Amino acid sequence: MIYARVMTDLVPRHLAPLGAQMLTTFPCVVVQGARQVGKSTISTVLAGRDATVLSLDDEATRAALEADPRSFLDRHTGTLVLDEAQRAPNILLATKASIDRDRRPGRFILTGSADLLRVRGVGDSLAGRAVDLRLRPFSQGERLSLDDDLINALVSRHIDPVSVRSEWSRVDYLTALERGGYPELQDMPERMRELWIEAYLGRLLSRDAASVPGGSNPGRLGALLRLLAANQSGELVKARLAQAAGVSEAMVATYLDALASVYLIDRIPPWTPNLSRRETGRQKVVLGDSALTMHLNGQSARSLRDPREDAIGPLLEGMVAGQILAQQGWSEQRFRLFHYRDRSGREVDLVAELADGRVIALEVKVSSSYRAEQFRGLRYLRDVLGERFVAGIVLGTAGEGYQYAERLWGLPISTLWSHALGSEPHEPG
Repeated sequence: MIYARVMTDLVPRHLAPLGAQMLTTFPCVVVQGARQVGKSTISTVLAGRDATVLSLDDEATRAALEADPRSFLDRHTGTLVLDEAQRAPNILLATKASIDRDRRPGRFILTGSADLLRVRGVGDSLAGRAVDLRLRPFSQGERLSLDDDLINALVSRHIDPVSVRSEWSRVDYLTALERGGYPELQDMPERMRELWIEAYLGRLLSRDAASVPGGSNPGRLGALLRLLAANQSGELVKARLAQAAGVSEAMVATYLDALASVYLIDRIPPWTPNLSRRETGRQKVVLGDSALTMHLNGQSARSLRDPREDAIGPLLEGMVAGQILAQQGWSEQRFRLFHYRDRSGREVDLVAELADGRVIALEVKVSSSYRAEQFRGLRYLRDVLGERFVAGIVLGTAGEGYQYAERLWGLPISTLWSHALGSEPHEPG
């Protein structure tokens, strides 16, 4: 089992089996993700005891590589782990040449806190020689040592919705949102967490972002990131963002690419299956971690505890999207994630389209009760798609499951990570 460190504890990572299989099949595995999500830890343990682990954040190591790339890469018999590979943009070209000389599996693990294909100066893509392993912050399943794969559970009918029970309350969800998924934040007091996030964002935007196109203006990037946090899980309207940020729409697109390249945001494309001629085509943008989102919005679990406070809705939707995107990495089902909306007002927060064209639709609500209007978009997709429609789920803060109609159910949000067990470990705030 592969682990990531949380203070003095170690937490199993659900991507580990896939990473191990990749390493026995391909010459190079590229582990990519935001800073501080555990890339170095999982890479080091995947590589094993005979590996050589070097950080290209180290100036001397970087100088040795740049002086003689061929001998630097070829002299290692075990797996060579090159951490923060974006710090040496010529690394991919040199690695390609080394792999062409020796195509043994498991020779290299490269980690990157910026998308290596978009880093300035990168000379090759390693196409046909490397595979990517995208590591995200902890999922709730990883934190609680649960096997979380909701899409597969729904496809395989491993869930009896009406028998589902949850002890998670609004306070528990708020606590999970505030804690986020970065390993370092899990046991930090609130004040230390705030200081960590502020320093993290400042350094990431001024250093890592500078290595990708559009990332050379940390002030503009920070301003845009705050606007996106304020519109968490919302559709992307570039004209509105451009006006609020005081830049052109073209620059908004450039800055968005930069933020995505350092893994601060995810973009969820619209699902346009031509069900009607009134579908809209705007992306949704989700910040990659709820703790960052709340920090940028000046929010806390305390400030959102009042049930009359409705700002928790976008945070919960972002949390659900983040959990599903993480589970996509290890799910037994291949699927792509979209959202749906048409000009008639029908919308569905998340649409998971399976490899065979079947669909699971998810709607996220703050409500602790289920109502007919919450199922409007789900019901429409079910009726139009017919047998392609596997299930439509309203995910909310209720403590139990509910069947609304055929293939339409309500479930607690915590079912995302607790569906594999008859009862869930409960970690109250």
